[in-house]
Amino acid sequence: MVAVSYDPIETLKSFAEASGITYPLLSDAGSKTIDAYGIRNTAMDGKKFGANDLSGVPHPGTYIIDKEGVIQKKLFLERYQTRHTTEQLLKAAKSVG
Repeated sequence: MVAVSYDPIETLKSFAEASGITYPLLSDAGSKTIDAYGIRNTAMDGKKFGANDLSGVPHPGTYIIDKEGVIQKKLFLERYQTRHTTEQLLKAAKSVG
């Protein structure tokens, strides 16, 4: 498991340490990967949350990828405030086989 965010490396490192996250958090500076997958939330472009520019933020989602690197499932949500539960993700992963 890995997570990809438009946040800078320093922000991700602080967040991982504060949250006890041990899996890799990858920084997609400039949102190039986010754009390549077509998951940028363009409604957030030009908006700010405090001092943070929200341009480049993706729709929250999960890709389940098989051992060959082929996307088997896509689970996406409209708003970042909602996340899939661990149980939902495990169920989706098990359904891939």
